[in-house]
Amino acid sequence: MVEQARPLPRGKKKRKRYSLLRLLRQVYLPFGLLLFLFLLFMVQPRDPNLITISFAAEDREIPAHPQSTLHATSSDKAQWNLILVNKWHTLPEGFRVELTKLRNGHAIDSRAYPDLQEMMDDMRAGGLSPLICSSYRTTADQENLFSAQNQKYLSQGLSQKEAQAEAALLVALPGTSEHQTGLAVDIVDTSYQLLETDQENTPVQIWLHQNAWQYGFILRYPRGKTEITGKSYEPWHYRYVGKDAAREMHQSGLCLEEYLNDIHR
Repeated sequence: MVEQARPLPRGKKKRKRYSLLRLLRQVYLPFGLLLFLFLLFMVQPRDPNLITISFAAEDREIPAHPQSTLHATSSDKAQWNLILVNKWHTLPEGFRVELTKLRNGHAIDSRAYPDLQEMMDDMRAGGLSPLICSSYRTTADQENLFSAQNQKYLSQGLSQKEAQAEAALLVALPGTSEHQTGLAVDIVDTSYQLLETDQENTPVQIWLHQNAWQYGFILRYPRGKTEITGKSYEPWHYRYVGKDAAREMHQSGLCLEEYLNDIHR
């Protein structure tokens, strides 16, 4: 006689269901929570262009720039001539400039060209021999210059970080160079074309230091302003800011950062 199957006692079904729920709570729920947090972290948006670089000066990091609240950008057409570009203020994204070509492959912002040409003509008429040795640079130009300077220090045995810091003292990082604005020119005396401090003693520099402001140009990196401009003294680097601003800076002795901070108060 075949024995009929008997249902399991109700108590056993409850214990089995209870054990399964406890297993889910103790194992699968924590695992699911961890998986959720991991996925949340992975899909969190990041800024792919965010790069942090420390600049060393005398074995210490340069602090945040005191004028970091300034907002002089190319979007303000009335202030195109006062755009601020330095190691604390990068070139605005999507920046464009209309250029006028000069001799020897150089170029400058077309709006500054007439005043530059007048200044160069007046110097030559006075018997001087000025030479523009650097002007507008593309991002690629600036990258090549910085890379070459960085490689020079690497070949001397410096680490990548040390080489980059040393290179940044002489060549601006791409995006932080005034030459990319089309408003800066390096002018030397034809008889002495070295970019060094002694350039200040040439007839061309003596004339420019006294008269460039009348044509809307300023000596961008004057002596004693390194902590403010972020650049050492360069007696050959001139920046177009317009005649009114150049006159005010000449009379007050302010550099561009100080002048912009003053008019934005």
